[in-house]
Amino acid sequence: MLIGREEEIYQLEEAYSSSESEFVAIYGRRRIGKTYLVRETLQNRFSFFHAGVSKLPAKGQLVAFYNSLVNHGYTPSRIPKNWLEAFQYLLTFIKDKKENKKIIFLDELPWMDTPKSDFLPAFEHFWNGWASARKDILLIVCGSATSWIIKNIVNNHGGLHNRLSRSIKLKQFTLRECEKYVASVRMQMTRPQIIEAYMIFGGVPYYWSKLDHRFSLAQNIDRMFFTENAILKNEFEDLYASLFKHPDPYLKIISVLGKKKVGMTIEEISESTKLFRNGSLTKYLGDLEACGFIRSYSSYGNRVKGTVYQLIDNYTLFYYRFLSSKKNTDEGYWSKIQTSAVFSNWCGLSFERICLLHIRQIKNALGIGGILSNEFSWRTPPYADLPGVEIDLLIERADKVFNLCEMKYTKNPFIIDKKYAANLQNKIARLRDVTKTRNAIFLTMIAASGLTSNEYAGDIQNIITADALFD
Repeated sequence: MLIGREEEIYQLEEAYSSSESEFVAIYGRRRIGKTYLVRETLQNRFSFFHAGVSKLPAKGQLVAFYNSLVNHGYTPSRIPKNWLEAFQYLLTFIKDKKENKKIIFLDELPWMDTPKSDFLPAFEHFWNGWASARKDILLIVCGSATSWIIKNIVNNHGGLHNRLSRSIKLKQFTLRECEKYVASVRMQMTRPQIIEAYMIFGGVPYYWSKLDHRFSLAQNIDRMFFTENAILKNEFEDLYASLFKHPDPYLKIISVLGKKKVGMTIEEISESTKLFRNGSLTKYLGDLEACGFIRSYSSYGNRVKGTVYQLIDNYTLFYYRFLSSKKNTDEGYWSKIQTSAVFSNWCGLSFERICLLHIRQIKNALGIGGILSNEFSWRTPPYADLPGVEIDLLIERADKVFNLCEMKYTKNPFIIDKKYAANLQNKIARLRDVTKTRNAIFLTMIAASGLTSNEYAGDIQNIITADALFD
């Protein structure tokens, strides 16, 4: 059963109904549901389906392609010698089929492109030399190696330049979609529990599918990550290795970003990783952002040179905090730390990331969904006897208002005390002094469990609870 994905389903159905041949690429991080989307949407309408095989050399890939042709009812005289011959076999098989729209789905396309196999020129020739000239072909490609798809298909500068009809970037589920999913599989979870699960899994459907309704959330996390035979014990290594043929530079970037709450500039990343600031580093960052692991955003007042890169993937954050050291050998570890300071601190940081992934919902809760607005971070170093200031989310609105957003995760309503109130006023004063803005500044609390009413709560213009993030 498909949850969400309304726009993606619409795009696939439109491509199927088109009066022209269509070439569609679907990309996104591993486990996000690319193959599942295509299969569930188009179901039994495929004329040909083939999936590349991981770590298989060119000869083996050609044998696998031949076998897929045989399984679909076409048996060439021999196994193809190369990819030009393989696609000629496919052409021969497809051209006389009776379907009004012939759907060709090539999954795990990057795995077929083995060294010195000349796969890509043959694939380009198949589309440019035959399929694109017809009216009845729907060619869909996707694969786990997202960087390959982006470089060679989406941003191709050779024979496939501007040949794509549609590209679909598959994003992770929102909290609302996760809530729908757990209901569909009869998991008994409250919204606070769904938020805690989202802190670990993000909106990656595959991870959610591994929850067992017989166990509590804490027991599920122990079972999935901390037991001897945990089903996701090796997920981190597999995740990055499947996405990137050479994962080491990506892991270097992820590792340093994992230690920085508000993110880093490209100069800071280059200095910390020893990766030179050139086209390669820019490419690595672009690939990570396309996969949804990081986000780039501007620092207010420095929009050109102040781009900040921030690790936003919940699972990766969870891994670095609790799994990377391999020191947590207690099979009931997660169940036992629920009341610890380590758990509470991690919840606070992870909730901020959840808010940053649900900015549209925050804007709607503020009633500014229809107002032109932009999001920034802002930070300024200590000056004289004044402390430095960091603002994780600053919404600049066209109606001359800033929403200075503070994000707090507590199980009970958050209490603003005298010290915290002074800190908020200092942020307003420093923002106004340094930027010289004339905008009104609204203090906005995104507090998971709401706000306790006291003498300082009156300074807050907007209060948003976690429920608003589910809209």
